[in-house]
Amino acid sequence: MKKSIQIAGAFIGVIVGAGFASGQEILQFFTSFGWMGIIGAVVATFLFAFLGMNLTQLGSRLQTDSHKDVIYHICGKYLGMAVDLVITFFLFGVAAVMLAGSGSIFEEQFGIPGMAGNIIMAVLAILTVCLNIQKVISIISLVTPFLLLMVILIGGYAISTIGIDLAEVQKLAESQTPAASNWFIGALLYVSYNIAAGAAMLTVMGGTTKDEKQAGLGGILGGVGLGVLILLINVGLLVKMDVVGGSSMPILALANEISPAFGIFMFVVLLGMIYNTAVGMLYAFTARFVKRENPKFNLFVVLFGAAAFGASFVGFITLVGTVYPLMGYLGFTLIAAIVAAWFRGKRKTERLNIGIHAEQ
Repeated sequence: MKKSIQIAGAFIGVIVGAGFASGQEILQFFTSFGWMGIIGAVVATFLFAFLGMNLTQLGSRLQTDSHKDVIYHICGKYLGMAVDLVITFFLFGVAAVMLAGSGSIFEEQFGIPGMAGNIIMAVLAILTVCLNIQKVISIISLVTPFLLLMVILIGGYAISTIGIDLAEVQKLAESQTPAASNWFIGALLYVSYNIAAGAAMLTVMGGTTKDEKQAGLGGILGGVGLGVLILLINVGLLVKMDVVGGSSMPILALANEISPAFGIFMFVVLLGMIYNTAVGMLYAFTARFVKRENPKFNLFVVLFGAAAFGASFVGFITLVGTVYPLMGYLGFTLIAAIVAAWFRGKRKTERLNIGIHAEQ
């Protein structure tokens, strides 16, 4: 159970940096649809749990230290090659987005030049990835409890201090710019690009245990944990639309409304979330080319980290606007392949059971 909880914490830690860093994604994919966004969050919870279970179990079954084996296993040779290449590109892209995001947060909160934040996050990510994978998972898991606590506090504060009539909530929510045409497509796209970003690290985490049930439980718990976070943040933003509407970092806006000190603490947690994803993406990208046991692994970590640092200067907004939409569409292909692999596994199990009964 301890291993499952550790995998779940790392799963949440890797995904939240990409999807929760500012709260802007929750606002666009869920809150902007008003009360229907809550149903969207429930749909996302189910999908995160189901897909997380499958990816961690596949990683455990294949005992992989890279996403490559799992992708080829579920997609086949030719489609697998294409998906592998695109996922590998996105691993690097998301790492660059996270470094750029850390610079933006430093600049917005303290007025410090963004380059300082980029450098700090790049150095921290490189040093962390140079540790072994068990230590990486442990470090990533550490931030998750703080994140849960902060979100619960902010959600509770938002609900207990509603300053607008509930009838106005829907109008204010619908005045925001949504990321999709309706709440259902919004939920699918949100899960899609996050799974595309996190698939590599999920399979690597699953590969750290030979117990498939243990790995699968970690994926389920992580998916449910993500869903709870989405629901809490979504409801908190929804009932505080008069405060967060138009804010580029709505979670931080709510934290600062509670108190400046709480805002600073939330800033630290946001950095931790971004750090989680930067570490996960850099590790998975490097492991795709060089095995952990290779003496040159750390050298490549430094080289790839430096390259991501250079790419981060394209700009946070530009990178997000380019990388995430493309990732969402890739994610649909990957999700379809995971579901197909699950059905194949179910049919194979049924045939084996029929064969066993026939022999008896």
